[in-house]
Amino acid sequence: MNKTQSKTDWARVLAYKEGDPIPFEPGDGPYDPNDAEATRAFFERADLIRGGKLVRRGKRGPQKAPTKKLVSLRLSPEVIDYFKADGPGWQTRIDSTLIASIKRSTLIASIKRRV
Repeated sequence: MNKTQSKTDWARVLAYKEGDPIPFEPGDGPYDPNDAEATRAFFERADLIRGGKLVRRGKRGPQKAPTKKLVSLRLSPEVIDYFKADGPGWQTRIDSTLIASIKRSTLIASIKRRV
């Protein structure tokens, strides 16, 4: 048996009839459940939990133009292990390393052309 006392106002819950507006006072919660726009806005900003893990919303908004392309790439296990060893963000670190390599190669090529 649950030893904690319920804080629910059961008289208020039982008095509610289907289709009636939900009684709401500003101190009751973060939004008025009778206001569809306020409800939608609240849930757009709300955190989502999947499989017991918190999945935050809103970290990235819709991009006007995608900055990266999705590709399938096979890499050696040593490369994956090396970048994953530092934790989350390993794909970004691989991308940064490849960009640095391109810049270095471009610089070397331009120097060779001058010589």
